[in-house]
Amino acid sequence: MSQPSHQPDADRRKLLRALGGASLAGIATHQAWASGLLPTPPNLQAANGSMLKISPSRAVGPLQAADANGVRLPQGFTSRIVARSGQRVAGTHYTWHSTPDGGATLARPEGGWIYVGNSEVDKGQGGASALVFNRHGEITDAYRICSGTSRNCAGGMTPWGTYLSCEEVSRGRVYECDPLGKKAAQRRDAMGLFEHEAAAVDPQTGYVYLTEDKPDGCLYRFVPTQFGNLASGTLEVACTASADTVTWKRVPYPVPRSTSSRDSTRNQVAGARRFNGGEGCWWHEGTVYFTTKGDDCVWSLEVKHNRVQKIYDAASHASPILDGVDNLVAASNGVLYVAEDGGNMQVCLLGQNGKTAAVLQLVNQPRSELTGVAFSPDGSRLYFSSQRGTTGSGSGGITYEVSGPFLSLGV
Repeated sequence: MSQPSHQPDADRRKLLRALGGASLAGIATHQAWASGLLPTPPNLQAANGSMLKISPSRAVGPLQAADANGVRLPQGFTSRIVARSGQRVAGTHYTWHSTPDGGATLARPEGGWIYVGNSEVDKGQGGASALVFNRHGEITDAYRICSGTSRNCAGGMTPWGTYLSCEEVSRGRVYECDPLGKKAAQRRDAMGLFEHEAAAVDPQTGYVYLTEDKPDGCLYRFVPTQFGNLASGTLEVACTASADTVTWKRVPYPVPRSTSSRDSTRNQVAGARRFNGGEGCWWHEGTVYFTTKGDDCVWSLEVKHNRVQKIYDAASHASPILDGVDNLVAASNGVLYVAEDGGNMQVCLLGQNGKTAAVLQLVNQPRSELTGVAFSPDGSRLYFSSQRGTTGSGSGGITYEVSGPFLSLGV
């Protein structure tokens, strides 16, 4: 296993002493404010919020008939549409982006939260936008946080309150964005130029785990030179150590020397482990969960021991409930919610026991896919998009909110 060239724990300890014992989230957020990437909020509170931890107490019930929004839900859950592509977001002057994809949420220091979502449009017309909710769940604002980029597919929120928006194009980049919309998005080329999909940050180390949407793609780890600063660091690729463990080796040229396949990040290191079409990626309590669409699998990476396991394989089920794995998110109780790209147009729960159950389904949208799954900070609302809606075109994208007792659900 390669050794990082810096000491992130030492960096955090120094900052901890300087701030007099602030929480990790508070430290990281303070770093972002101090660096100027985020404006200082009026009240110095942790900007990433936290979800309640409630043990699952009941299984998902049967899905009811579709509601007025075309969403099938268990009893006790309700839906609303919060944005439509090409239309002004209600109560704002902002037109919601086309082809909505990956998303994430961030708690606001003054109360409420922000949902950010990508736009997977090509030729420099992509980017990311934000929806702002007050403490009552009412939309109060909407705006652009990243522009001039292409095929922004997924990404992830950082512990220091920024959003990583990833381009799924050849030599695609990661952009670090300000969810508050005050600062311009920053290119993070040290994180590699390749067909990025999603990103998940370990809040203890600041390491960023990255998936690659290629049939022979890789799993990457970015080790920043300084905790909370992604401008420089070491890009590493997971390499096979044994059947269920990986080791990490440095990618010599995160910015490839040429556009040829042999110089791509996935082909620079011998022994790099291949994953068939990396998609969603999420960190939860010491484990990185990610999906691969090419073989319809969900994986876990236990970061302490670099242990990789396949926790779900659709091929092992005669009639899989979960089919077409894509974006995913973990509720605070550890239950995974996996969105389907096609399949039965469902978001499914995946338990630690490998069991699955559908928690919602869209009807009459056969040419779309579900994207952007993310919980509100308190875990009571789930956001997601239908990328192409009922029209089958990115201009018909729809972004939804579902409310209900999610944290009581298990499988």
